[in-house]
Amino acid sequence: MSNYELNDFDYEKHWNNAYLKSPIQNLGWYEENPSATISLIEKCNLPKDALLFNAGAGATSLIEYLLNDGYSNIIVNDIASAALTELKNTLTNHHNTKLEFIVDDLVNPKELTKLKNIDLWIDRAVLHFFTDDSEQKKYFDLLKKVLKPNGYVILAEFNLEGAKKCSGLDVCNYSVEMFQERLGDDFKLIKSFDFTYIQPSGNPREFVYSLFQRML
Repeated sequence: MSNYELNDFDYEKHWNNAYLKSPIQNLGWYEENPSATISLIEKCNLPKDALLFNAGAGATSLIEYLLNDGYSNIIVNDIASAALTELKNTLTNHHNTKLEFIVDDLVNPKELTKLKNIDLWIDRAVLHFFTDDSEQKKYFDLLKKVLKPNGYVILAEFNLEGAKKCSGLDVCNYSVEMFQERLGDDFKLIKSFDFTYIQPSGNPREFVYSLFQRML
């Protein structure tokens, strides 16, 4: 049975509780240095005022890195308000920037459907939690709706050899070919690589990172 067959499961509550009960540095997905994601962002060669969207960001350290690198137009999303509150409290360099926080569900969006002209969609470890085909379709429908022509997509999820659960939830493991199938022929693969992430606990987690560009 997949996560989303449990229709009464409260994912908003689940992720809020995860951030409320543990320091962010102890959470299994916390990255002190998001170097793998940054390497793909750099390949996009975007202007510093490009519109970046971080899907399911949690309390990621990536936003601080982006601000320090001069990016000034960032939308940060998560289903858990506690995660975004924690993130806001960690940011030290957000003057003269357009930084927007949106609490919303990527597969049942309300506010996110209003977005447009996203230059770069960034997803590290979110898509793999959508184990049902219909939820995956909603995710990619939203991505394609808000991403501008020639825009970029970074998808970093558990690879086929990776963990089958995270935070007590089932996951869907991915390959680059699976990303391509779901994105469709309008997207071109720019770069991909496997990456071993080491959790704060010391356990390894096997990821596949990919960068695609929309061609139409």
